[in-house]
Amino acid sequence: MLHIIQESKEQVLSAIKNGRIEACDVSQPNFIDGIILKMEELGVINGLIHIIDDRRTTNTVIPLEIIWILAITSKMKVHTSLTDIPYAIMDSEVLSRLGYTLYDTERDIANGLMSEGTIRNLLGKYAYHEIISGYNKCVQSHILPKMKMEANIHILDCTELEVELSNKNYEESGVVKIDGETRRGYKLSTLRGLSGDSGIIEEICFGAINTHDLELSRNMILNSPMLKPQDLLINDRGFLSREILNELKIRRKVDTYIPLRNNMLAYQDAVSIAKTANIWKPHPNRKRKTQQIALVENAGLMWESEASENDVPLNACVVWDKKDDDYYVFVTTDISKSAKQIIQTYELRPEIEEDYRQLKDFWQLEDFKSTKIDVIAFHIICTLMGYFFFQLYVCTDEGECWLGKTLPVIIKKYIPPDKPKSVIVYTDRHFAVFPFIEFLHLYASLEINARSVLDAAFSVL
Repeated sequence: MLHIIQESKEQVLSAIKNGRIEACDVSQPNFIDGIILKMEELGVINGLIHIIDDRRTTNTVIPLEIIWILAITSKMKVHTSLTDIPYAIMDSEVLSRLGYTLYDTERDIANGLMSEGTIRNLLGKYAYHEIISGYNKCVQSHILPKMKMEANIHILDCTELEVELSNKNYEESGVVKIDGETRRGYKLSTLRGLSGDSGIIEEICFGAINTHDLELSRNMILNSPMLKPQDLLINDRGFLSREILNELKIRRKVDTYIPLRNNMLAYQDAVSIAKTANIWKPHPNRKRKTQQIALVENAGLMWESEASENDVPLNACVVWDKKDDDYYVFVTTDISKSAKQIIQTYELRPEIEEDYRQLKDFWQLEDFKSTKIDVIAFHIICTLMGYFFFQLYVCTDEGECWLGKTLPVIIKKYIPPDKPKSVIVYTDRHFAVFPFIEFLHLYASLEINARSVLDAAFSVL
């Protein structure tokens, strides 16, 4: 039986003296627990209660926010199974600070401490898009305001989340053929905001893998509260739309940076003008020694929408790679920018690709343990929230020494703080955390029957 238990030293002391304890654990501090502690200190944890409303009518003994905290921590520790959730946090300091934990009276780990059915019953009360939008609501309305974080440069991109092609049971999945290869799965669109020395995934949308990037993201592009007047939005070619560029500039006062395809008239016109003018300057990125750049004004004249009278002007940065004699064209609706400024802004875009690489390679974003769409959505937002916590942490005084490092590298190099270990003792309804020396004195003062109960509890660790 799984219980929510609260901290009460008085109750646990009484139980110890009467030989009525359930189990013991020794604290094992780690880097992830330190992040959770910092999030609690900053008040970020409180925002989790706003992800979804609690629609349970029975079995509400476990507060919803506890499930979120443990589920997110589990993802941060790369424990993707639902049965890992109850024991995601075992550090005594974290337990004490949070004031509660989950405990299974049978301690039958082989059968799972929280069954997948328990989570399924909870998640089954929500449409998957409600779970996805819960991430957006929590981040935008609670965490970012709490942290006083605001981004002015945003990067939009999509990534594919693949599943087994032959398994048709993945709900709401799609099938697409790319470069002759057929794939099954989903597509995740993310809006990443650059804030200080870090980036944060501000908003997401989710759909089948065969959904076009632009169609999946259209509503987010046009209506996201994260995009404010005078902000910059960096896109890739999957979001080419003259109408959307116009609307962002006219209605939302947001400037867009986007590359053109080489089969577009606007691309060909810009390259021709740059060649004719022959006014090339060095690429500002020193790693691109074979490339030169040129500014082309009025680059949008050959790229018209159906309502061309509403088309906003575009300027372009043409990049000439002399090594292969290739040309690349990047346009922006901010016609005050130089070629150097245009390309420097666009070169911020690979940061979101690094997000995707980390989320897939280490954070196991694609490791779905269920074919149910609501469970998949739950896994995605818990993983993204954990990644968000990590990004917030490295911006704090405690975490700034790890800025620029990936979580796998940090975990490998992390040395736990030199502090005394603690002992956690569980009873049927309570737990208590004892400093190790205090616990030794307590143990020495007990009668032999009470000691034997503790001996038995420690023998299974």
